[in-house]
Amino acid sequence: MNKLKVKVLKKEGNELKIEIEGVDHGLCNLLQKKLLEDEKVDLAGYDIPHPLASSPVIYVRMKGKEKPEDALLKAAENAREINDAFSKELKKALKS
Repeated sequence: MNKLKVKVLKKEGNELKIEIEGVDHGLCNLLQKKLLEDEKVDLAGYDIPHPLASSPVIYVRMKGKEKPEDALLKAAENAREINDAFSKELKKALKS
């Protein structure tokens, strides 16, 4: 498994910007999708500044005074639950 490293680039009020070393579009796209499903999230996106140095930057801005770190943690938990459910169903399908 790749070693992940998270660096907070900006944490001010209702905005959070983090850099994640060791991941690519797959995780970032899933996190963005889960963040945008949260009605408290005003804006969520990610960017990979340089394709050869894959350290995506995820940006979250919340509505009102909600904490973006709470929304990101919730999105990560939702992504984990999807992964667990997929793994369980895949194992079941491969046994048949």
